[in-house]
Amino acid sequence: MKTKQTRPTRSPYTILHQIVQYIPGGFIEKIAEKIGVDARRFSCTSHVLALLYGHLSKAGSLNEICDALKLYESELSRIRGATAPKRNTFSHANRTRNPAIAEQLYWGLFKHLQQLSPNFTQCKKHKGFIHRFRREIYAVDSTTLKLALNSIDWARHRRKKAAAKLHMRLDVGTMLPSFAVVDKAAPNDITRAPVLCAKLKDGDILLADRAYVGFEFMYNLAKRGIFFVLREKENMVYEIHESFEHKNPRILSDEIVVPANVDSKKKYPETLRRVTAMVTIDNEEKEMVFLTNNFEWSPLSISELYRKRWSIEVFFKEIKQTLKLTDFVGYNENAVKWQVWIGLTVHLLLRFIKHVSKWGLSFSRLVGVMKNSIWTKFDLEKVLSIYGTAGAANSPKVTAEQLYFQGFAPFVDQPIGQHTT
Repeated sequence: MKTKQTRPTRSPYTILHQIVQYIPGGFIEKIAEKIGVDARRFSCTSHVLALLYGHLSKAGSLNEICDALKLYESELSRIRGATAPKRNTFSHANRTRNPAIAEQLYWGLFKHLQQLSPNFTQCKKHKGFIHRFRREIYAVDSTTLKLALNSIDWARHRRKKAAAKLHMRLDVGTMLPSFAVVDKAAPNDITRAPVLCAKLKDGDILLADRAYVGFEFMYNLAKRGIFFVLREKENMVYEIHESFEHKNPRILSDEIVVPANVDSKKKYPETLRRVTAMVTIDNEEKEMVFLTNNFEWSPLSISELYRKRWSIEVFFKEIKQTLKLTDFVGYNENAVKWQVWIGLTVHLLLRFIKHVSKWGLSFSRLVGVMKNSIWTKFDLEKVLSIYGTAGAANSPKVTAEQLYFQGFAPFVDQPIGQHTT
């Protein structure tokens, strides 16, 4: 007897409406009024919703967003009185409005969701050696966002390429951003490092790759009581003050050093710890050299800490695969920043929905369910409890009795055809 498939409960509101409900009413307009934006013809709420829809639906152009919103204009108007934009109006808003509105929306929404569910931003238990650390652990890095050549006047990256960069400080415990900057891609990452780490506190731990190795920056962190684990740049020269031996074959060296270069020694006049270890990355053993200002941690703990830096790489991969950050619907700096910050806002909303719904599958599958049901009128919680729950295919267990068609097993060892005698 076949079981009747459960269908989600109907709702008077679309899935898009239910997602937007997590943004406090009037919050967007208050930010716009505070910054001083003229939004009489096209409200900031309508502007945000248009970009939000573009990310959720993976719309490829301004026309596609405008046409879809016009088609569902009656449903759109029920969401905070939003209106479907005309192409030129939408383009003009992206180009001229201050993207600080979108940035403040993100951080304001972050605090609001934290109040709705305090454990949303609580650290999850780490695996391995790292669970012993009772400190805040952050990873800093940047990801490049390729732009069309139309953006080359403000975002020149190479001779014939344009790009922007998203610089971020990620809380490794919650896998959520704690600070972010959107800027042109040309400047080196180290130039943004002081801003990214300005609010770190005494006792915090910073993880970063070799792009953030700068002795002046590192010494500033050390003076503030912040511990760091950075990957050493190639061809750096040190004077070895002390060397320690370890029985663990994965630890190749553990040394106390000072920079040998006169200028570097002025910028970092104290000693550093230099650890060389074998680290497993993508199932491959790789020799890596780390610099840290902590002299008490075990070398294995230092290498394990650096492995956690890959959390930010995972985060960047997640947002690039699930948001509209590969094609931009505007070319100037404001338009790019608007799209990036609203993309991060969409990611934050979906991560919160994943948390409160106790969704146990991948984030990409959650995004797929949202994309394909965005204009349907089903209860969001029921949709997530029913759909997207298919597990991996069950591989049949083959036994000796299943190797042959029924009745043919007795003849397997007997010769047939032209080989018969």
